Amino acid sequence: MNNLAIEGGKPVRSNKNFLVFGAPKIEEAEIEEVVDSMRCSWIGTGPKVERFEKDFAVYKGIKHAIALNSCTAALHLSMFAAGIGKGDEVITTPMTFCATINSIIHCGATPVLADCDKKTMNISPKEIEKKITAKTKAVLPVHFAGRCCDMNSIMDIARAYDLMVIEDCAHAIESEYHGVKAGLFGDIGCFSFYVTKNIITGEGGMVITKDNRMAERIKTMGLHGMSKNAWKRFSDKGYKHYQVIHAGYKYNMMDIQAAMGIHQLKRVDKYWKHREGIWNKYNDSFKDLFCEIPEKPAPETKHAYHLYTLLINIEKLKKERDWFLDALTAENIGVGVHYTPVHLHPFYKKNYGWEKGDFPNAEWIGERTISLPLSAALCDKDTDDVICAVHKILKK
Repeated sequence: MNNLAIEGGKPVRSNKNFLVFGAPKIEEAEIEEVVDSMRCSWIGTGPKVERFEKDFAVYKGIKHAIALNSCTAALHLSMFAAGIGKGDEVITTPMTFCATINSIIHCGATPVLADCDKKTMNISPKEIEKKITAKTKAVLPVHFAGRCCDMNSIMDIARAYDLMVIEDCAHAIESEYHGVKAGLFGDIGCFSFYVTKNIITGEGGMVITKDNRMAERIKTMGLHGMSKNAWKRFSDKGYKHYQVIHAGYKYNMMDIQAAMGIHQLKRVDKYWKHREGIWNKYNDSFKDLFCEIPEKPAPETKHAYHLYTLLINIEKLKKERDWFLDALTAENIGVGVHYTPVHLHPFYKKNYGWEKGDFPNAEWIGERTISLPLSAALCDKDTDDVICAVHKILKK
C-alpha cells in the first residue's frame, strides 16, 4: 500500500490480472453437484430444483418458494398472478435495472415512477403517495444494493390505499428490516441468482409467497401453463399425464442451475460476512477522498452488501463520473454503474414521455455513482488493489 499517492505510471494490476467486477465464488461442492446432474442425465427441471426451493423456503421461513430462470421472470409472473394487467398502474423507482420496468410493461400495465432518497437510494414513501391514482394496483419497491426500503411506511401506504406490494429483492437475499427478512413484507418477494449476485446459479430467480393460490399459479405459468411439471411427469414413479390450463411461459429453472444454488445457499452467511468486511474496509479507506461513501445501515436492519456504490464529487473534481470509470479500468479494476435512471433510456422516454428533470434525486445519483468490486471471491490483495487504484485517482 506504499504507492497510494502515486499518480499515473504503472497500473495497479497487470492486463493479464484484470479484476473482473462481480466475479462469483465457485467451490468444489457445486462443481461436483453440476457434474452429478450431467452424469445422471437429469439436467432440466427435476429433484434438485425441488430441493433448492425447499431449502430457500426454509431460509426465508415461508411456505412457498418457486424457482424460475430469472428474477425478471419472477417479477413478471408475480404481477400476472396478482391479476395486474391493462389499465393498471404499478409504482416503482427510477433507480433500478430495466427488468423491473419491463416486467410491468409485459403484463400490459403502466409503470409509474416515484423518486428515490439521495442517501439510501431507495424509493421514497412520500413520493409513492404522491403518485397514487384510482388506477394504482401495486407498489414495487426495490431494495437497492441490499439496503431494505422503508417498509413500515410503504406497508402503511399499501394498507391505506388497498395496494398489493411486490418486493424486488434482486439485491437483497440476506437483507432484513426490523427483524423481518426482505421478501416477507408484501404479497410476493422476487430474488435473483444471476452470476453477479450474492449467491448464484448462473441465471436464475425465485418467488416467495404465503398465498397458496398465487404460488400455484406462478408454478403453473412458469412451465407452459401445464398442470404437472417435468419432474412429476417423468420421475421414477412413472409417467404422469398433464393438461395445459393456461397459455404459460418457459420460465423454469434447470437442475443444473439448482445444483449450484443448493451449495451456494449453505454458505450465504459466510459469504455475507466476507462482503461485510470488504464494505467496511472500503468505507474506512475512502472517507477522506473526493467522494461520498455509502450510508451506514439503519438501526435494526441487515444490509445484504450486494453493491458498494461510491458517489463521485464531480463538482470538486471538475470532471464527469465517466472519467473515473475510465481511470479505474486503466488500472485494470472492473467497475459497474448502478444505475443510469431508467427514465433517461430512449425507449422509456419515447413511450412514457419521461424527461431529464422529472426525478432529480435519481438523476443526481445517476451522474455520480460507481460500483466497486464486492464479492465473496475477493481476496485481501484484490481489495487492497481496489483501494490503491481509487486513492491514485481520487486523492485530495
